[in-house]
Amino acid sequence: MTTDRDWTLDQTFAGPTGAVRWATFGPKDAPPVVLVHGTPFSSYVWRSVARALSQEHRVYVWDLPGYGASEMRSGQDVSLAAQARVLTELLAHWGLDEPAVVAHDFGGCVALRAHLLHGARYERLAVVDPVALAPWGSPTYRLLGAHADVFNQLPPALHEALVREYVGSASHRGLHPAVLDRLVEPWCTEEGRPAFYRQIEQNDQRFTDEVQGRYGELALPVLVCWGTDDTWIPVERGHELAGLIPGAELRLIEGAGHLVQEDAPAQLTGELSRFLRKGR
Repeated sequence: MTTDRDWTLDQTFAGPTGAVRWATFGPKDAPPVVLVHGTPFSSYVWRSVARALSQEHRVYVWDLPGYGASEMRSGQDVSLAAQARVLTELLAHWGLDEPAVVAHDFGGCVALRAHLLHGARYERLAVVDPVALAPWGSPTYRLLGAHADVFNQLPPALHEALVREYVGSASHRGLHPAVLDRLVEPWCTEEGRPAFYRQIEQNDQRFTDEVQGRYGELALPVLVCWGTDDTWIPVERGHELAGLIPGAELRLIEGAGHLVQEDAPAQLTGELSRFLRKGR
């Protein structure tokens, strides 16, 4: 398991809702792949997959505004609608006309909205345990979002304990302590504590409702990967989503929870590599 502390995003994009930190791996002339993380994570969850894919691809990773190393600030728009616009602008900034895209969790909604609502073009799309179908949001997620102002008043130690428990529950096999530390750290700074509740408060099912009825319009190769032991979004949603997308492939990752990248990085990388090679 890769727990390295040197995962660094060394480039900055001045996005419409805040500075975005990003980085690339792999040969400059290789086929491009863009990785999109979900909540409450960062590009760090893609580190093993990104480095493996970079043997044959130019891999782009980034922290969404309000997450990880990217800008966090009061009044920031970090909704799913805003993130989709940021992805669309990033692709233009990178000069990528039609890359492959791999998206996890609510990154799936971000990628789908960018494509269906903003005209972002992909060569192919892989979604991993995505937020894509109503209803979504666990009871805990809804509670935090409905009372963000109250939870934001928690003392730092209690806030950190809450975040650690919440992030850790995304793994079926249990996160390495160093990995859990790295994922929790951004949410425990002075800027990060309110940012954690801000992103939950701003997200709403309407952002998937606006595109869910259009999945039948997807006219590109789509792969749906799902951890069979995902307790955040049950695997039945994977079957449902694949059934709504013409020609979509469904691949189940046995023994993996919601954070498939951490629970089964080799299996996930294998499925993604196979899918990406089909476009070459």
